[in-house]
Amino acid sequence: MCNPSARSAFFVIFLAAAATVRAGAAPDFGPNVAIFDPSMSKQAIQEQLDSVFRTQERSQFGPGRYALLFKPGTYSLDANIGFYTQIAGLGLTPDAVTINGFVRAEADWSGDNGTVNFWRDAENMRVDPPGGRDRWAVSQAAPFRRMHIHGNLQLDPRGHGWSSGGFMADCLVDGEASSGSQQQYITRDCDLGSWSGSVWNMVFVGVQGGPTQHFPNPSHTVIDQAPVIREKPFLCLDAAGNYQVFVPALRTNASGTSWAKQAEAGTCLPISQFFIVKPGATAAQMNAALAQGLNLLITPGVYHLDETLMVNRPNTVILGLGLATLVLDKGIYGMRVADVDGVKIAGLLFDAGPVSSPIMLQVGPAGSKANHAANPTSLHDIFTRIGGAGVGKAGASVVINSNNVIVDHTWMWRADHGDGVGWSENTADYGLVVLGNDVTIYGLFVEHFQKYNVIWGGNGGRTYMFQNELPYDVPSQMTWANGAHQGYAAYKVMDNVTTHEPWGLGSYCYFTADPGMVVDHSFEAPDKPGIRFHDLLTVSLNSRGTIAHIINSAGDPAGGRGTHPQYLASYPDGQ
Repeated sequence: MCNPSARSAFFVIFLAAAATVRAGAAPDFGPNVAIFDPSMSKQAIQEQLDSVFRTQERSQFGPGRYALLFKPGTYSLDANIGFYTQIAGLGLTPDAVTINGFVRAEADWSGDNGTVNFWRDAENMRVDPPGGRDRWAVSQAAPFRRMHIHGNLQLDPRGHGWSSGGFMADCLVDGEASSGSQQQYITRDCDLGSWSGSVWNMVFVGVQGGPTQHFPNPSHTVIDQAPVIREKPFLCLDAAGNYQVFVPALRTNASGTSWAKQAEAGTCLPISQFFIVKPGATAAQMNAALAQGLNLLITPGVYHLDETLMVNRPNTVILGLGLATLVLDKGIYGMRVADVDGVKIAGLLFDAGPVSSPIMLQVGPAGSKANHAANPTSLHDIFTRIGGAGVGKAGASVVINSNNVIVDHTWMWRADHGDGVGWSENTADYGLVVLGNDVTIYGLFVEHFQKYNVIWGGNGGRTYMFQNELPYDVPSQMTWANGAHQGYAAYKVMDNVTTHEPWGLGSYCYFTADPGMVVDHSFEAPDKPGIRFHDLLTVSLNSRGTIAHIINSAGDPAGGRGTHPQYLASYPDGQ
């Protein structure tokens, strides 16, 4: 249903002032949003797409941010998507916008090496590719959502160059989805004609038409249903051409897409209930809008925050377009969410500044106790970066204190390349810290943190697919001493936890300073009846270091000569 709640007269006046738009007209979304209509010239649309791609193809750490939005209708075009670019349809379903052509991501710029094809996004469109095959050859932080591919989908670069992603959710692929040389991948709540391919770690949750459970050769981890999920909110048009944000309803025991076989449940929020954040907006302006009861629609841009964004109202929606980026100046917290129901945060990149931030994103204050099972907070396509675009420092990327939080795709990255990179330059101890109970994560990518990449202290936690690289740049074994242990585990479950269950976990080492480095294990957990791990692997990339065990003292060492994964089907009763 799309019936927003009534507002007081004062609030209606404030909302009208925030976004005064005549019916069917586009609000001012700022300079970096392009909106296309099927009546426009094919050539004009193609020239604009090509211009954005030329700017963004190699701009791995550049300032450009773009959203390419298509009104319902049919288009003939070739959309090659580069860094910090979002392409999306504005229909209520993907089939409302048909692209006769391609919506693709290639790795031509890096010699078919897609392992650095980060930070791009395709959503809510139908694609009819000439020749029957589209390509989305990406790695981390490049979601493919609510897409309908009328044909086949290739997920690796031409020539089977490497890629190291990725994430696909709520998609319909009529033909075959092929992972090719993808090292790891998570597919959630999709309908597929078929699937082919496996390298190290392929995870399928609620996928119809996917493979059956088989680990490790091929390494297909299959979970029939997503126990609890809310799809990502998205900008769209109603039947009268008015802009709104659709917030999908919570689903339990979900399998297949939310939209292809039934009417999708959810709530439509009119654009008048959003403060539209445009380049040049300040944190004070965003906080004032939040305090007045508005949601935030953050348009493409790089925003320097000199005060923490405070989210205190239940059901607040914060939606970023075009990889909108929040740079944390002055060592502040980037965003703090109260222990309230139903907050939705989506499509944002948090970038650490040169003064260390204690926490980049905090969900719930320390000691949060409320039960949010009926209306959980959810995070969708939330990315954090420490270094790479310049010197950045943080204590932890994301800390979740609230209960029942859903995380639907995240990449937390302490940079291993780019500017401001070095053991004493881009410092960060922890990637993700979970202290709330009953937190569920789909697609957890966390890399290169200097202590624990993930540390989990709440009960009832579930992770579906974990990808990790340990820090490359550890100067010496002594530098990385951890009490009686050599090095820090990638994923640690704390001793107080009694129930925890993850599926499909991979951790890799590549120690550049000292290839003789050893870490005792990548996974660490107390031995208790309610803690069970499924389908684990470790890899030493090009034999640069050794992971002595997979979890605790179980599993053979990954190291020696070549790149050879070590597998463990389950723990504690591994085989």
